[in-house]
Parts: sequence; C-alpha cells; structure tokens
Amino acid sequence: MDMDKLVSLCKRRGFIFPSSEIYGGINGFWDYGPLGVELKRNIKDAWWRDIVQGRDDVVGLDCSIIMHPKVWEASGHVGGFNDPMVDCKATQQRYRADQLYVFGLSAKNQPPTDFEVVGGTRKLGDWADFWVSAVGASPADAWETACPRAAKLLKTKPNRLEAPALAATALYMEIAAEDRIKILAPNADEPGTLTAPRQFNLMFKTSVGALEDASSVAYLRPETAQGIFANFKNVVDTGRVKMPFGIAQVGKSFRNEITPRNFTFRSREFEQMELEFFCHPEEAAEWYAYWRKARFQWYVDHGLKSDKLRLRDHASDELAFYSTGTADIEYEFPFGVSELEGIAHRGEYDLGQHQKFSGKDLSYFDEERWERDKAGLGHNSFKEYLKTREGKPNPGYPYQYIPNVIEPSAGADRATLAFLCEAYKEDEVAGETRTVLKFHPRFAPIKAAVFPLVKKDGMPEKADAIYRDLRKHFAVFYDEKGAIGRRYRRQDEAGTPFGITVDGQTLTDGTVTFRDRDTCRQWRIPADGVVQALRDLLEGGAIPGGEGS
Repeated sequence: MDMDKLVSLCKRRGFIFPSSEIYGGINGFWDYGPLGVELKRNIKDAWWRDIVQGRDDVVGLDCSIIMHPKVWEASGHVGGFNDPMVDCKATQQRYRADQLYVFGLSAKNQPPTDFEVVGGTRKLGDWADFWVSAVGASPADAWETACPRAAKLLKTKPNRLEAPALAATALYMEIAAEDRIKILAPNADEPGTLTAPRQFNLMFKTSVGALEDASSVAYLRPETAQGIFANFKNVVDTGRVKMPFGIAQVGKSFRNEITPRNFTFRSREFEQMELEFFCHPEEAAEWYAYWRKARFQWYVDHGLKSDKLRLRDHASDELAFYSTGTADIEYEFPFGVSELEGIAHRGEYDLGQHQKFSGKDLSYFDEERWERDKAGLGHNSFKEYLKTREGKPNPGYPYQYIPNVIEPSAGADRATLAFLCEAYKEDEVAGETRTVLKFHPRFAPIKAAVFPLVKKDGMPEKADAIYRDLRKHFAVFYDEKGAIGRRYRRQDEAGTPFGITVDGQTLTDGTVTFRDRDTCRQWRIPADGVVQALRDLLEGGAIPGGEGS
C-alpha cells in the first residue's frame, strides 16, 4: 500500500489533519477530523467494552495527566527515560542515535568504505569490492547512489529488522568516535556533520502554581500506567476487588520525541489503552500466556488478518531487568514493521518501587487463599502464621505479597493507523477503479448511509424519515446530492459498510435497497425493518445474495 495515498485520503475525507495547519503546523501533533474521531473512538470503545465491561475481573480508572513528580522518580522516568540524541550541523535535523543507520565515507566524492567490528565498535576499513555489485553502480557513480539511499536509512525499529544489505551501513551508536568525521548524515552533502550522541529526557516539563522554581516542577505523564499503580491501594480498599484482577485506563500521554515521524505512528501527544493485571506471583506466568494470546487474537478478530500482523517474543537481551517475559504485537506498516501493543510480565517491580518511594504498604492480603489453607497449616490467625516465619524476607508469603503485574499496553493512535492501512483497498467496480476502506463494522465511523435515488416523487421525504429513525440507534449519514454511483463511492472511501437507497420501487411496495460496501451486492428489505436489519448485519449476520452493483 502507498502511504502517501492513505495520508491524502485521511486529509481529503476528514480522518486526520495536521495540527494548527493554518499556522504551518507543529511537528508531532495531529487532529482527528469528523470521520477520524469516530473511528478512533470506536476502537477505544471496543477495547473498553472487551477489556472492562465484558469481564468481571477488571475495573476502570481515569487518572490526572499531571501527577506528583515523585511518581516519575519512582517509575524511573526522571532518571532513566532518555534517548540518545544526535544533531546534524548541516541540515539542523535531529535523530535518535540508536535508530539511525548511516553511511561510512572515506572523503567527499569517494565511494563508501566497509565497516569492521573492533572491540564492540565499528571501524571504517578499506573499500569493499562487493559494494559495486550490491548497489549496482560503478565506483564513479557510487556517491550519487549513496546520497538518496542515506536519506532512507532512518528506521523505526532497526534492531528488529534484518541486517542492512549494504556492508557500508551501520548504526551510528556503533561507530568509533574517531571515525564519526567520515560519516554521511541523511540529507547531508558532506561527511562529519553529526554530533556525538547525548542523552535527552522525553518528558514534557511544566510548572504547577504561581511561582516557577524547582519546587513547582511537574511533568505531563509519558504513560498512563503509573496512575494505575499509584491508585492500586485505593482500588483495593474501595472496589471490592479480589485477586486476580485488572485496572484499565484509556487516556492521553505525552513524550517529547526527538524525531516524530511516520504520520501518526510516532507523535508527541498520543493516546494509550493500558491494562495492569494484578495476580499472585505463582500464577503470573499463566496469566502472561493468557493475555499474550488474547490480545493478539483481538486484532485478528477486528480485521488485521493478513500476514502483516505478527507476535514477537523479546530476546533475553531485550528484556528489562525486572521482566521475565515480553511480547510485541507488530504490524507491517508501509514504512516498516513496528509495535502496536506490548504485553509484559513486569513482576512486582512497579508496586515495589512505589511502595519504596511513597513509604506506603502496597502489599495485598489474599484473604480467600488464607481461609482456604489455614486449617491445613494449623493456625487460627494470620498473626500466628507470621510468627512461624519470622526473619524471612517475605514472611507473609504466599498469603500477603506484592502482586505481580501483567501489562498489555496498546496505542490507540497506532491501532487506528494499522486498521486504516489494513482497510485501504483499491479495486474495480463496473469498469471503474474505486478506493474503499474495508473497516470491521464495529470500527466503521458511519454504519450506514441513506440515499434517495432522485430528489423528487417523495423519495427525499421517505429517505429522510428512515435516516431519522436510524440515527436514534447508529451513526448514519444522509446524502441526496449527485449521481447515486458517486454517492456510493464517497461512502466507500469513508468505510461505511452499508448503503440504503429509497427508489421508485419503495413507493410501490415499501421496500428499500441495501448495498454491501465490500462486495457491492444489493438486496431489498421492507422499509419498516431497516433498523433491525442493520443491527443484525453489524452484529455479524450473513449478507443475502443478490445482483452485483
């Protein structure tokens, strides 16, 4: 799929606009238009319905965007939420050094040279003869070949892709310091314009209160998860929850990304759909396996059925020190394979950190487990049990413990972009090429469009009555302008699953024409049964056979 075509469609049809566009825009921020806001909301609502309302072991929260700064000290974001940043002095562009592929050059107008790994860094070696065959150019033309290629070497997740096909490319972080003057930056004309990498904290700083000093510093949250951990005790004390249980949240997060790119995929303001599922340490591995499978299947069930969707387990050297397992649900976007959602077994790290920094007891007493086992243990009270375990690191275990956490964390914007990419199709109908967004009906911004065939003979009045009846139950659209084929095409581009047309036959026998977006099949039903018919179709009912459009 051509990404430029999708971006153009999103702008033209009102899915996504550049933020502050009349002032030239602002990099890393996007506005969702009338269709886009419905699409994204439908995705969030489906997630909430399936994760929270559809289960009896998950509750929801809506936490504030600005929290006490110690929250971010406990989570490690203040001290460790950094990316290595590198600037290009020639182009004034900024890159993440751990995601930047670069070319090695011996000097201007000289062909690229090879890299040799020495002591963990890459040293520039002699000119490699196989460059000519790899690039398909003579040495004299190699420079012209290198420049446009270099501009495309910035990857979203280079460590997850196969090694570069060209021997003269490497990650900038791996280049020996003395060889950086020989490196060609993307879009630069001369080598040696990239600075040394330096750490850059991704959190947006702000001030709370009338004075701007060290005591007023606060941050816009870079993730929604920490609000859940900070409220764990409140939920346990008030929510009548019992282990295992989850706390879910959908909300905005903010990261001052060094290089926001790839449309809405990497933005500075984005929305997350996160679940923190708390469980007994002995059951954590089983719950991790459950959520790993369940979350992948959710994307499949909602339309990401192609081989572009994959589930990748992190290698041991990718895992955080506290994690015993992490898997990424990845999608092959036009710009490369990138993460939609991560499912992480985080152990007791998060609650343990907040207990340490806050001084509050965030352990959980598993009353049901204790009542089940106390007779066999020979103790009438938990205090008696604790006396037998004096001096042990965790005396209350396995009845009092800091819960383990399984975290499925999804990006609402990334999911929206993935479903847009998967839905985008170009096919031929009646000899004409049409663009269509084949959304799952649950996600479609508009569920049905109502059309009078012509603007006369009482058809508009009948169509309007049907439209007003439908809009009590569904997001629907009314359109009476233009040829009927053109109106169908407009709704195909919007991803509307069904069209309902009032025509001459409606006035004689009281039936209307239903049209299916994906197959262009048409069939007739009684006008007074339109609401139920549409409800059945949206819930997965079979589409009747009929003549093609």
